[in-house]
Amino acid sequence: MARGRSTDDSGMLEMALVGYQIEKQRIENQIREIQSQLKGRRVTFGGGGEAAAPRKRELSEAARGRIAAAQRKRWAEHRKRAAAAAKVKTAAS
Repeated sequence: MARGRSTDDSGMLEMALVGYQIEKQRIENQIREIQSQLKGRRVTFGGGGEAAAPRKRELSEAARGRIAAAQRKRWAEHRKRAAAAAKVKTAAS
């Protein structure tokens, strides 16, 4: 028994390829028709190589206030520790 693809398989693949090429041509014709209807208007779609820019989150005033307060608290703690470390350094010298 022979191994590999038979001539029947090759014929079937060739027919499938021809069918897909015809379908591709039909789709390309439809794209050209739509582009001609747009008459040069710029059209963007999410299929290009560029990734869409992520949308920025919109926070409420209250949420921004909570975030700012938490950051001020973290910085106060940082400054407190830095001052204590500096005090220990000067006392050790």
